[in-house]
Order: sequence, then structure tokens, then C-alpha cells
Amino acid sequence: QVQLVESGGGLVPPGGSLRLSCTASGIIFSWYEINWYRQAPGKQRDLVAGISSSGTPNYVDSVKGRFSISRDDAKNTVYLQMNSLKPEDAAVYFCNAHRTVFSLRAPSEVWGQGTQVTVSA
Repeated sequence: QVQLVESGGGLVPPGGSLRLSCTASGIIFSWYEINWYRQAPGKQRDLVAGISSSGTPNYVDSVKGRFSISRDDAKNTVYLQMNSLKPEDAAVYFCNAHRTVFSLRAPSEVWGQGTQVTVSA
């Protein structure tokens, strides 16, 4: 079964930290770049950070220096370490896998169900 499962969301005060995890099953993990998106109520889903299949990270400007993305291919898992959280970081965070290797059978995109991050005193 192809799926991505996010975990690690929760409620933290401003300035706090959380580590999100995204664990994949049913795909060849090394074939995929993994991205984290977030969506706040009434807003569009936006890219936050991503990591290539070779481990190169990238971030949107608003989280640079505060968030860190990493991957453990042995565990089929990507992590998003979020530090110095701000109220504007509050959203549902979604994991996305985007295939970077040609295949006629493997899915090109996979999405997780999301995990809620709330930043409030």
C-alpha cells in the first residue's frame, strides 16, 4: 500500500520547537524528493521545505535558519525540525513525495493526510 504518514504535530508556545516525521511505505523511497507543505485555514497550500533524493535541502525564505529538513532512507523517513516557531507557522503540514526517476508503474506524486501544528501561548 502506497502511503505517507506524518506525525509529530501538536501545540507549542511561540519560540518552541517541534519535529515532524514523514514515513513512506509502498514506494522506492530513494526515487523520490520529499517536500513539506503547509496550509493555514482559508489559505492555499504552500511549499515550506524540500529535500532531493540525494539529500540536498531547500527552504522558503520565511523558514530559513529556523527549520531543518533531513532524510533517513534506511527508515524511509523525512524529518522537519522546526525551531523558533511563530504563530504564523501554525497550519496543517503535509508531506509530499515527488518521483524523480522514470517509471511506468510507480506513482508520480504521493500525499500524506497532514498533521496539525498550532503555535499559541
